[in-house]
Amino acid sequence: MNIQEAKQQIKNAITAYFTKDEFGQYRIPIERQRPVFLIGAPGIGKTAVMEQIAQEMNIGLVSYSMTHHTRQSALGLPFIETQEFDDETYQVSEYTMSEILAAVYKLKKETGYEEGILFLDEINCVSETLAPSMLQFLQYKTFGTHHLPYGWIVVTAGNPPEYNRSVRDYDIVTWDRLKRIDVEPDFDAWKEYAYKKGIHGAVMTFLEIKKQYFYVVEITADRKSFVTARGWEDLSEMMKLYEENEIEIDLKLIGQYVQNPQIAKEFSIYYDLYRKYQSDYQIQDILSGCESETIRGRAKKAVFDERLSLLGLLLDTVDGEMKTFDQKDRAILETLRILKLIKGELATEFTSYTEVLETYIKEEETGRKTQKKAGSLSKETEYAQQYAIRFLEQMLTQLKREQVSTNEEAFLMIKNAYNEQVAEHKEQIERIKSRLSNLFHFVEQVYEDGQEMLIVVSELTVRYYCSQFISKRGCTEYFKHNEELKFYEKKQELLDKIDQLQK
Repeated sequence: MNIQEAKQQIKNAITAYFTKDEFGQYRIPIERQRPVFLIGAPGIGKTAVMEQIAQEMNIGLVSYSMTHHTRQSALGLPFIETQEFDDETYQVSEYTMSEILAAVYKLKKETGYEEGILFLDEINCVSETLAPSMLQFLQYKTFGTHHLPYGWIVVTAGNPPEYNRSVRDYDIVTWDRLKRIDVEPDFDAWKEYAYKKGIHGAVMTFLEIKKQYFYVVEITADRKSFVTARGWEDLSEMMKLYEENEIEIDLKLIGQYVQNPQIAKEFSIYYDLYRKYQSDYQIQDILSGCESETIRGRAKKAVFDERLSLLGLLLDTVDGEMKTFDQKDRAILETLRILKLIKGELATEFTSYTEVLETYIKEEETGRKTQKKAGSLSKETEYAQQYAIRFLEQMLTQLKREQVSTNEEAFLMIKNAYNEQVAEHKEQIERIKSRLSNLFHFVEQVYEDGQEMLIVVSELTVRYYCSQFISKRGCTEYFKHNEELKFYEKKQELLDKIDQLQK
């Protein structure tokens, strides 16, 4: 299965494991909750998926890479304790708490998260001395005499032996105690994550053209060459920062992440073309609806790869604007949530507005830090929280500076400032809708109802921020062409069935 299917399988397992009976006990006893074993090629996003799951399910997350652990750090250190049995005194071996389990208990204590995930990566690469204790942990969730906290489940990950010489194979007895999920690289499944993550447009359009380069591992007697999802993502982050700081992106940089000489060279050539298209086609003019006839003429005559790059540039631009909009939308709603709470407290004269605002600022900041430490805070949610906190801080400073004396006057100023932000946000909605319409009009004029329109509609559907914006704010052109696309797909499906019957 692909990584998105694996993610859903893990979420389903967690939901089942956390289901309780009428007395608050887990329906599946802790001892029978099989650890999940996510096995797949390196760099396909196994660790990233665990972070997403913790954030989406609002549970704690503690991650460890087992390749860095010795038997002592994982199991704990031995010490001698005196105990009495049947009126006789004995010296008994005990163990300090495992560093791994201690981290879970610490996070639970500091954040208050009673349920969570202990994620153990590279589980099948542990040292020979640690292996027996690790197998015991997978079966009984204990290191020595110490048990994993009630309410925490185990998810593990590892690579198949063909990718790692250190891999230890498990026997049937061990496999029979694990919930095994095999994951294969899949570009189409990765796309959804990539668009939400904001992977560089050049990477995405290049991989659309060269899907076979998404994940490549070649091992020969002379060398190892590979390209992974992790490599593309890390390269994307560096490319954006290089561009921001006006540093040249060359083959030397690309080769540090795309560790296959041929693919690195092809992407380097494509990136230069991508930048040229970005300049030549005047993307902002097209989205503003004022592109020249020359631009339309060139787009019409362009070969398919160039057309795909152009569409990618246009879609990346509106997608970026919609991402910024989505962040602001969440932030405004988060601010509204807090203001509704503040309004009630400011209605009474027993508490000053300074005390109310200072209390909420402190509580919201504490909550944000707690969620972040637990690993359950997404970047989108954190931005919204920080935005709301900054808004309260700015209002408190302004109210003090203007020496506002009453709670009623203070809330009126806060409300007016908030309404100004909402008004600006509504103007941004109209700007984005206008630019989206211009995108459709350009494609209609240049390509009419060719495959380019199908690409635009499909991409707007699969891109997270685009689909969110359109579903909430609407787009007449999208819905019109989407219906045509559905009709086309049904027609193709019918023709395929006829072909099958005629064979």
